Amino acid sequence: MSDQHDGRRSFLDWFSELFSGEPSDRLELRETLRDAADRQLVDANELNIIFGALQVSDMQARDIMIPRTQMAYLRDDEPAEEILRKVVQARHSRFPVIGDDLDDVKGILHAKDLLQLALKESRDFNIKDMIRPATVVPESKRLMVLLQDFRSTRNHMAVVVDEYGHVSGVVTIEDVLEQIVGDIEDEHDIDEERYVNQLDEKTWNVKATTTVEDFNEYFDREYDDEEFDTIGGIVLKAFGHLPERGERVKIDDLEFKVLNADSRRVRLLQVRQR
Repeated sequence: MSDQHDGRRSFLDWFSELFSGEPSDRLELRETLRDAADRQLVDANELNIIFGALQVSDMQARDIMIPRTQMAYLRDDEPAEEILRKVVQARHSRFPVIGDDLDDVKGILHAKDLLQLALKESRDFNIKDMIRPATVVPESKRLMVLLQDFRSTRNHMAVVVDEYGHVSGVVTIEDVLEQIVGDIEDEHDIDEERYVNQLDEKTWNVKATTTVEDFNEYFDREYDDEEFDTIGGIVLKAFGHLPERGERVKIDDLEFKVLNADSRRVRLLQVRQR
């Protein structure tokens, strides 16, 4: 068969061979999968997807949500011109719509629904007529269950709340899928258990979700943790915009370089002491 000539086998063939030894824990399972990649039974893309699925099975909504400090949202009393400006600037497809404050979520607006503004006068616009009901989930919602809910309800965004009912952030189906098919492991990879990986005397790779408190303790800093919970929030403020991979910004004597980012958030930073 042609697939045997190039050293590859069908999915069922290599999957059966992989687990003939029955790995006893996740660590052994990962080692078995890496060994399969070394033997070209599975390629790197397939390996990343499997690792991503394993990772997602252990994760909750709080682990990947866009925190409230970084949420792009609209107010239900804003004029059409301001809403259009925010939508164009953020370039997202869905936006939470709030009332008095961030804990007063009225619903979700789909950016595509604003196309009708091109056909009528903006004075006829009422955002309350366009918003759709918001799906609300707890921070502890398992991602695999959330993904199933997204598929069954055809909703693509959920509002995440804490145990007191306060909004913690938002999560989308794209956020969940990126955990599976995104860059799970690359040349900048950091172990799941660690948030900081020292490369040399003055260079570190740091996950953007590292809390400001932990960052301050590790790097002996005094960054304010009142406005932002994570170092990613502080770096975003310093940039003044959502940066792309490779962009740099300096805060005090530390230079932050974006190693991994998508259209919604910064994921991984390189920190260099100058």
